[in-house]
Amino acid sequence: MTSVRPRPLSRAVIWAILAGTLLFVLASITPWSLFLEFVSKLNLFATVFLGIFIEALPYLLVGTLISGIVEVFLDRELMARFISKRSVPAAVTGALMGLIFPVCECGVIPLTRRLFHKGLPLPAGIAFLLAAPVMNPIVIFSTAAAFGWGPMLVWRMGISLLIAFIVGLVFSVEKDPSTVLRDLTLSHEHEHSHETLNPSFTSKIQRALLICADEFFEMGRYLIIGAMLAAGLQTFVSQGALLSIGNGPILSVLVMMVLAIILSICSTVDAFVALGFVGTFSFGSILSFLVFGPMVDIKSILMYSQVFRRKPVAYLVLLPFLMSLLAGIVFNYFVP
Repeated sequence: MTSVRPRPLSRAVIWAILAGTLLFVLASITPWSLFLEFVSKLNLFATVFLGIFIEALPYLLVGTLISGIVEVFLDRELMARFISKRSVPAAVTGALMGLIFPVCECGVIPLTRRLFHKGLPLPAGIAFLLAAPVMNPIVIFSTAAAFGWGPMLVWRMGISLLIAFIVGLVFSVEKDPSTVLRDLTLSHEHEHSHETLNPSFTSKIQRALLICADEFFEMGRYLIIGAMLAAGLQTFVSQGALLSIGNGPILSVLVMMVLAIILSICSTVDAFVALGFVGTFSFGSILSFLVFGPMVDIKSILMYSQVFRRKPVAYLVLLPFLMSLLAGIVFNYFVP
């Protein structure tokens, strides 16, 4: 008579038992108040994440939709006719292009990548990338609604244009775009390389929507990761502590710029959030918040990394940071 050997437990079952035991032990020794606080933090995290994600989602969709339309309907020769390849005119034109594209910091990134693909000069694309989230008509009207048609709106637009122009000029030093940009060839372009030479209008619309869908899902995952990081920082880093140390003409500007990165608020509504800081922070500090936030935040840094190489991404973060900091300090010291 042969004995039957019991089958050993699989590795997955063993890990599941160990994890369950560990959770049971932790739950039994953790005070009930800490458990309730953790659940509360988790609810706050979910609320903040959904707030950021839902706020940014429509603008990412608009940006990718315009990107698809640009790819299908915008001719390279037409762009070359209106945008100079010389550095200064290109940077000026790029900074002002935001007036005709209603995109925020999420939608402008896929659109800029598409314009680069169509032959947009590097200084024009960089200036457009940084200026468009402030220069678009929706942001102009929302800032005016919060602060009125006065100094805050004028200085926000003026300093954003100046920073975008200067950074665009800095990037014009690089003559080979491939050292700044990642490979701009997208997967769906290979799939459509065999299309007819004279497609119908309907097929063009279909192709634009297909490009829109591809880019939306490609950029959307980085939006999700960025929104989760921003929600985590807002949940576990006390904003009250940051505000309490934000005294003085220099430190207050730094605190507001850190808040701009952490909060990652869409530029279409950030003026109303900034309005809540009036009376607590100086004009220069709030101005830095409104200038720097649309250019750099957690989700935009992640999305930049899909268009630019690492070193250019560092420049895109550091240069606007230093110039926004300088502008805020100058206003705090010299403008009453």
